[in-house]
Amino acid sequence: MASLNGTSHNPIDDELDFSDIEAKYRVDFDDGFDSVIVVDGVPIIDKSKLDKLLAKISKEFSRRGAVIKPDDIFVPWDDNAGKTKGFIFVDLGNPDAAAFAASAMNGHPFDTKHTFRINRFTDIERYASIDETYVEPTVEEYRPKEHLRAWLADSQGRDQYVTYRGDDVEIHWHGKPSQCEVAYAKKNWTELYASWSPLGTYFATLFRQGVRLWGGPSWEPQHRFAHPLVKLIDFSPCENYLVTWSHDPISVPSNLPQGPEFFSPEDEGNNIAVWDIKSGQLLRTFPTTTYENEDPAMKKQMQWPALKWSSDDKFVARVTPGQHISVYELPTMGLHDKKSLKIEGVVDFEWCPHGEKDKEDAEKAAKADKTEKGAKKRENMLAYWTPEVANQPARVTLISFPSRTVLRQKNLFNVTECKLHWQNQGDFLCVKVDRHTKTKKSIFCNLEIFRVREKDYPVEVVELKDTVTDFSWEPKGERFAIVSSNDPNLGNPGPGITIKTDIGFYQLDRAKNDFKLLRTLTSRTSNTIRWSPRGRHVVLATVGSSTKSELEFWDLDFSTEERREGQNVKEEWGSGIQQLGSADHYGVTDVEWDPSGRYLATSASAWRHTLENGYAIWDFRGQELEKHILDRFKQFIWRPRPRSLLTKDHQRQIRKNLREYSRAFDEEDAAEESNVSAELIAHRKRLLDEWNAWRARCKRDIVEEKRSRGQKLNGEHHEEEKEEIEEWIDEVIEQIEEEVVE
Repeated sequence: MASLNGTSHNPIDDELDFSDIEAKYRVDFDDGFDSVIVVDGVPIIDKSKLDKLLAKISKEFSRRGAVIKPDDIFVPWDDNAGKTKGFIFVDLGNPDAAAFAASAMNGHPFDTKHTFRINRFTDIERYASIDETYVEPTVEEYRPKEHLRAWLADSQGRDQYVTYRGDDVEIHWHGKPSQCEVAYAKKNWTELYASWSPLGTYFATLFRQGVRLWGGPSWEPQHRFAHPLVKLIDFSPCENYLVTWSHDPISVPSNLPQGPEFFSPEDEGNNIAVWDIKSGQLLRTFPTTTYENEDPAMKKQMQWPALKWSSDDKFVARVTPGQHISVYELPTMGLHDKKSLKIEGVVDFEWCPHGEKDKEDAEKAAKADKTEKGAKKRENMLAYWTPEVANQPARVTLISFPSRTVLRQKNLFNVTECKLHWQNQGDFLCVKVDRHTKTKKSIFCNLEIFRVREKDYPVEVVELKDTVTDFSWEPKGERFAIVSSNDPNLGNPGPGITIKTDIGFYQLDRAKNDFKLLRTLTSRTSNTIRWSPRGRHVVLATVGSSTKSELEFWDLDFSTEERREGQNVKEEWGSGIQQLGSADHYGVTDVEWDPSGRYLATSASAWRHTLENGYAIWDFRGQELEKHILDRFKQFIWRPRPRSLLTKDHQRQIRKNLREYSRAFDEEDAAEESNVSAELIAHRKRLLDEWNAWRARCKRDIVEEKRSRGQKLNGEHHEEEKEEIEEWIDEVIEQIEEEVVE
């Protein structure tokens, strides 16, 4: 073949180029399949189980907010085997829904053997043709985040507290008078109330839209949880999770944003939500527990917290009264072993707290072989009680978890009510049993105390003739205190009537393996017991009374002069109990120790009454340090501290050299006091100099005025020079001898 220019051309030498045709008729996969996702990890089944599988998959997707129907699912089949291939295609209808479903369901545990792995259909084509040429990523500028526990590094070792007054929320530093200052203040920081997390890391505020967490030195927002009209919140002990509750059932409007941090149609009608704090994602929702088959007149209020956490944040449980206890595993929030603890008639339960010994055992178990003696980690434990039903007695049961082994049971008779009180180290459980006589005309109380650390969990019984209105364990100790009363007005006090109470202190007698009464304080009006976090010191307060507002400060290990001098003095039971002081805070509604156990705060909240609202801070001896009367004052909360990072050996070393350390602090206090005195003297001297200068100026003005009028001065004007002496008198008003509280 000849070309137009007369030269020959061989068609074999050139390949046909169809690029223009391919570009014109190229099929764009993103145009038709961007709403389809591919789900791997689906169980392989035959056709007999297909409908059930599709229904369950649809339910799982819908529960996470990606609403689908079985008709939206395409299932590939292996014709030779007659079974599915282990993956499916799901059409979500639009790209946004597909993106949300891929994000929400990827990694979702379908069952114990299958976990979903999800990709967009269009991504598979894109990954197949991805350019493998390495492109160095752009490195973003590093922006360090603030440390959420920076307040612990305060050079002056101060604690913090928050006050809520009117619309103003303030966070204060608290220390010596010269160290007290406002750390941060903000108006309209909360619409309902404020709360600290259990370890003090986060500061929570509540709004109509939900809950916000704040933290760091600048108090920047850390997380947000969208639960409209939220009323109550509760943190897990390790601050990993948050529970919110609203009286209004969850409603999901059509325009609500979708995502793992928002409610889905499956959550509608529920009131309680569980959130992951670090990710901000919603884990699960629950309805409010109702009390079935009860007389409406006797219906109890909702119990809060409605969900109760194990000390290690691994489990959370809720009770369905009269039926069962449901325990959920974290972080999946799946029901443990897919079944609840069915307990007929169950009323209430409590998890056993983990103490310092449990923490040490957990560390040993992580480092050493678990078969080694003392290195085995202690299982979680919970206690529950059931009432008398027909001929069956009431019963208290200890059970380990997750093994579900029953450790101890105790039968009880003539029971009206039980309250479970764990000691904070998990060493003891006290079951306060309100019992009635056979005629049911009078109520008395027994204390059933389980020694949990000992073999076979022995139980000691303390029998009381009166009704116990308050019970409190000493932190990290073997003592407890009770408030009891036989006042006929108890339970139905009229206006202006004060209930007379007795205060009892008890301690475990190791020689007799029994709890022995140390001392009884009679004819008191105290109705509230508040132990110092360090133990030893306790405050007895009259709270919520319109006529009495007394505070009594007691030391249960008061050291005598002989014991301080190291003499061997025989001490009788209860002889070390000494009252350190007494005070009064009119209208007191709340009493709270600071984390160090050195200071006590009392407050009168406007939520309870409107008379002399405000707060006061006292030392452990009952000396008032500061008091503020503030109208519209609502709330005072100390900021909690996490556990000390010091080992027991380090703590013992510090106690051993405490006098040496205290010498340095005494020098700082003396220097500060000297500076204050020097400033005061300089201020007074400056005022005196100003007075003398003014007086001399007035004299000169008088002399000049007389001379200007031509008046003769009588005699010569001689002004005697007078020596002015400033006299300081020191008067000792009160001398107090203090001992260092370790």
